[in-house]
Amino acid sequence: MNKHGTKPDKIDHLEPKKRQGLIVVITGNGKGKTTSALGMALRACGHGMKVCIIQFMKGDIYAGEWDGIKQMSCEIELIATGKGFCGIQGNPYPWAEHRANAQDAIGLAREKIAAGRSDLLILDEINNALKLKLVDLEQLLDLLQNRPPMLHLVLTGRDAHQQVIELADTVSEVREIKHAYRREIEPQPGIDY
Repeated sequence: MNKHGTKPDKIDHLEPKKRQGLIVVITGNGKGKTTSALGMALRACGHGMKVCIIQFMKGDIYAGEWDGIKQMSCEIELIATGKGFCGIQGNPYPWAEHRANAQDAIGLAREKIAAGRSDLLILDEINNALKLKLVDLEQLLDLLQNRPPMLHLVLTGRDAHQQVIELADTVSEVREIKHAYRREIEPQPGIDY
């Protein structure tokens, strides 16, 4: 570190012998899946990459990343397409409406892939959407199998499907050990949303 505590004065930039897009799955019942994906967006930003984030289940309650990304001087597009988490926490929307939104989101993901303007595409909470049958396994497998070879694709959410896990290059499971919510501490801004 330099005297100001920022990055080192001299750093090496590593370059892989072969560049290729990766499929990354972040799943599990612990807190931090979306946060991890947002960290990858931040890292991609540092490399001058173009990022698109499509949130499948979020959109009914404010999330700090919506305005946080706007304050960054990066090419990160965030689109919240959902109406909240289907069937939990008193969500008032019927399954059919959640399904229609998720179908719009999968169509949007196809459009973003076809446009070829993103280096990293994050499909936030798509694993949940698949588990709840808001999107179909065939739709997601088609995206994974037919993506451009240089596109990085990150899939977040609990309950990742086994076939998705098998197709992925990297899979991480976030495991809950302890959560403030279990002690009846409400979600906190900047930490939980």
